[in-house]
Amino acid sequence: MEFNRRKFLKTVPLGGIALATKSESRTDIQADSGSGYLKLSCNIFSFNDLLRKGEMSLEEVFEFCSDLGFAAVDPTGYYFPNYPEVPSDGYIFKLKKKAFLLGLDISGTGVRTDFSTTDSAQRAADVELVRKWVEVAAKMDAPVLRIFAGKGVPVGQTEKQTMDQAVESIAQCVEFGKKAGVMIVVQNHNELLKTVEQVLYIREQIPSDWLGINLDIGSLRAGDPYEEVAKLAPYAYTWQIKENVYRQGVEEKTDAKKIIDVIKAANYRGYLPLETLKSDPRVQLPLFVSEIRAAL
Repeated sequence: MEFNRRKFLKTVPLGGIALATKSESRTDIQADSGSGYLKLSCNIFSFNDLLRKGEMSLEEVFEFCSDLGFAAVDPTGYYFPNYPEVPSDGYIFKLKKKAFLLGLDISGTGVRTDFSTTDSAQRAADVELVRKWVEVAAKMDAPVLRIFAGKGVPVGQTEKQTMDQAVESIAQCVEFGKKAGVMIVVQNHNELLKTVEQVLYIREQIPSDWLGINLDIGSLRAGDPYEEVAKLAPYAYTWQIKENVYRQGVEEKTDAKKIIDVIKAANYRGYLPLETLKSDPRVQLPLFVSEIRAAL
């Protein structure tokens, strides 16, 4: 059954959220942020369940995001046909054209990698996965490719051994990205990288400006989330702005104003991908967008 995004938006009880027309929505959502350089993107993982169940297609998600007024989308590689194999050029260019005609940039994409495994063949395979998807990102004009350092410290290894192992693999990925004009961004995902210090260790060991951080505000859980984010914000090339953060391991609702203040203080310029993880994104995203827009 075809998903009718316009009909859906008209039926969602959005209270005071104005979604009358695409032009009005886009004007509101991109209102002056104070710095004038912050733009909202949608991380397509928000639609994970709907995409995996076949209830929406990537094209329909793009249409929904455009109608909601996003400036860009960040489509994770998982949702492309036959992932982890790369899609055909025809599909890549079709999706790229779709985004352009909807007024959307493609702010990034991502793949799942595990450089903490003791299996050297698997690490090499994940480096090759990144190489292939760097080419996909370049063809889509996506400036960044999101990767992960690893799932954790394996039994029998020290943390430093595992971190250095990850550094070796990520450094190779960065070289592939540099050659194709695609920045590699490592996401702190509360797996191998749980703390600010661990994230900065990776960054410091690979001092290339083709490597940055995909700053996931919901995965820094050791202390005050806003203080932790502020320490990493100067190294952020892109973000995952989530509805909830963790204070000393306890989940709480994100204070939109506080997080935007941290981002502005770091003089960040670029896209702020939003990600909702709970409930129907067709309902939650408009609400979250409204909160972030008000904070901007």
